[in-house]
Amino acid sequence: MSLLDTIEIETAPNPTATVILLHGLGADGNDFVPIASELQLQPVGPVRFVFPHAPVMPVTINNGYRMRAWYDILGTDLVKREDEAGLRASLAAVEALLVREQQRGMPAGRIVLAGFSQGCAMALLAGLRHRERLAGIVGLSGYLPLAATTAAERSQANALTPIFLGHGVHDNVVVLQRGLDSCEALRGLGYDVSWHTYPMAHSVCLEEIQDLNAWLLKVLARP
Repeated sequence: MSLLDTIEIETAPNPTATVILLHGLGADGNDFVPIASELQLQPVGPVRFVFPHAPVMPVTINNGYRMRAWYDILGTDLVKREDEAGLRASLAAVEALLVREQQRGMPAGRIVLAGFSQGCAMALLAGLRHRERLAGIVGLSGYLPLAATTAAERSQANALTPIFLGHGVHDNVVVLQRGLDSCEALRGLGYDVSWHTYPMAHSVCLEEIQDLNAWLLKVLARP
């Protein structure tokens, strides 16, 4: 399988940590590049940011219009009608990115896998199943996909990996309850979830970036 196309930014040579950030439906890797310049992670050391582009595919809920998507959206009920084949195809693609980082010399314990909306779903799907412990998993304005299979498929290596979840209370794309349900499902499986809500819609706000910054400094703190 060929690797996804990516945008990469290194804050200085010889990075000591990697943050992979997966965009949402219809966007591309450029969408969250500005976040890299807003985060203040100097105590961590040089950081490599990786912004992959999802594949282009027809999206059912958008009348089959072709756009960048990690998986198809079959209808408004995101629980009962999940595109399992699409989710698992993108799971393999994201896993390949994690493996490449390790092949480039970045220990799994220095990698954070993050995502927004559909990207959040993919970060949770891939991060919980990765066979080596990651530094952390970040899910913004999204939900836990294939929830019924999580307990059976998750990797024990990431059982203690911290998770940051942020959600807008006015989100009308992925409603707040989906985020809450996902948080409770993860906590029910024993995960250390840091849950945050913000007075926003389906977006990212400055307060969220600041909270994420503090969390990243903690999970990527050097011994």
